[in-house]
Amino acid sequence: MELYLIRHGIAADRANYTNDEERPLTDKGRNKTDKVAKQLYRRGLHFDLILTSPLVRAKETAAILKNVGLSKRVKEFPSLAPDGNIHAWVNWLELEWRNNTVRSSLALVGHQPDLGNWAETLLWGKSQEKLVLKKAGVIGLHIPEIKIPLSQCELFLLISPKWLLS
Repeated sequence: MELYLIRHGIAADRANYTNDEERPLTDKGRNKTDKVAKQLYRRGLHFDLILTSPLVRAKETAAILKNVGLSKRVKEFPSLAPDGNIHAWVNWLELEWRNNTVRSSLALVGHQPDLGNWAETLLWGKSQEKLVLKKAGVIGLHIPEIKIPLSQCELFLLISPKWLLS
């Protein structure tokens, strides 16, 4: 199975919002995320499902991905919020895999440093906080077998929007 970790696009300045969860994408963030989504679509990507953080900027990013045609389904997943629990997601994935709900590709839309840390955990069994995912960037992992612990994944894509759009 292919797993895509996608960071939300450029969001409004934190200083302008008393509640970080409510920060939306900026116009520049929406435009750049839309261009990235269209490039992914042109390259033939399609997700069985997009799971998104419940924060506004992530939900807006997931909606853009869906609207471009990358998936027909988007679902909020609380563990994708900042400081979310990867183990809750792994347990969810194992159940969905057994129920044949998600089979070929899945996208997770969330935040940095969490997505970078999750990728490290899935690759090497622990996070060292070294992988940095730029806004609207994408990490692609191949999950060879769905079984706990998930720590034998293979990295096949780490791309910034700047490179993808050049």
